[in-house]
Amino acid sequence: MESLLQAWYVFRVTFSQYPDVQYVLMLIPFVLFFELPLYFVNWMGVFRFVIKDAVEAPLTLPYYPRVTCAITCYAEGKAVQNTVISLMEQIYPGHIEIIAMVDGVQKNIATYRALKELYSVIPRYSKRSLIIIPKIQRGGRVSSLNAGLSRAQGEIFLALDGDTSFDNQMIHSAVLHFQNPNVVAVTGPMRVRNARKSLITRMQDLEYMLTMQIGKLGFAKLNVINNVPGAFGIFRRAFLQKIGGWNTGTAEDLDLTLRIKKYHARYPQLQIGFEPLAVSHTDVPETFKDFFKQRLRWDGDLWYIYSNKHRSGISVANMGWANFIFLLWYGILFQIIMPFAIVIYTIYMAVVLPLHIFILSMTLVYVFYVCLVLIQFLAYLMIISDRKWRDCAAFLILPLYPFFQFIARVWSAFAIANQIFNKGHLDSAMAPLWVLKKGKQ
Repeated sequence: MESLLQAWYVFRVTFSQYPDVQYVLMLIPFVLFFELPLYFVNWMGVFRFVIKDAVEAPLTLPYYPRVTCAITCYAEGKAVQNTVISLMEQIYPGHIEIIAMVDGVQKNIATYRALKELYSVIPRYSKRSLIIIPKIQRGGRVSSLNAGLSRAQGEIFLALDGDTSFDNQMIHSAVLHFQNPNVVAVTGPMRVRNARKSLITRMQDLEYMLTMQIGKLGFAKLNVINNVPGAFGIFRRAFLQKIGGWNTGTAEDLDLTLRIKKYHARYPQLQIGFEPLAVSHTDVPETFKDFFKQRLRWDGDLWYIYSNKHRSGISVANMGWANFIFLLWYGILFQIIMPFAIVIYTIYMAVVLPLHIFILSMTLVYVFYVCLVLIQFLAYLMIISDRKWRDCAAFLILPLYPFFQFIARVWSAFAIANQIFNKGHLDSAMAPLWVLKKGKQ
């Protein structure tokens, strides 16, 4: 305790004697509280959900429109059968049309054969159908999704990955939202199926809980949800067709979400919803190498979408004030500027401050983020989690999560720089190079 008090005294003396140190330390509130209000906004949305869930009667009117599940398949092999079967076994009483698009079928014959094996299983399920579209030439996810959209007969259209599976109430819970004619898209919690494989999968499991579950719930209730994930998006088919389907070779999920948001100024009643009971399961990278490779694409694509694809369309006139402010705050400041600010801030602190002062400053930052993560995680456990005992295991790695956040943000800065100087979006597995080059660069 005495050593900590002595360090604090030295900290105060140093702060008063060195003008440069004062300047640097004044950045602490900027770096910390630049992010804190974003959490408060999210918690406001979560609080709104809790209140509405407590006082509003649930929708119980029968509503069972035909549903189309479009599955993009590339190299899943036998694993695609789990995805299709999890859709066949939905408790939804309406018709579910499953369309599986096999991209580059000649190189992915194993996936195509695995799908054909399911034809014999279809008769066991009432009101289920399977259509397989073998695409000879590989065109990427966008090509596959648009092919599925062109064949779809369902009023509700689900865009799904071939390696994703679902809880059996997913469709029934999600479709209820579309009774409201203003709802054009819905998503739900994404769970990490291979969470126990390694340390990095456990970190991503906690990340998905905090961002893709409790995070999206809060933002959706304020109608400013940041992104409908490409692996699990649910849309009103008529609206998708109205806006022309998908039209970019990479980061197609963020691109489509931004295009939906551009209708908000003209149609402010439009909504993108989040359904806590519409649960999906996916695998995440199991090694740090694969994790960095994935995030190199994800984070680099942010700059490509914001600065190239949509730079002329991000405005109040298109998006309305709420989505415009949120996009500047979360999309530009938090996702683009914040990683560089953290890298520069940390390096400058390490160079200018004495070692013990630097360590104390970083300790305060660490404690701050642990507190934020803890509050967010407790909110997730109490409000969303349907597997509380399983999710409680994340408490064990929660103290390490701020380090994971820091590493991810440093890597994000590198990924964005790679996109700016090297056009990193052209080095993507999401589509062939010839398709990516046809996009706006």
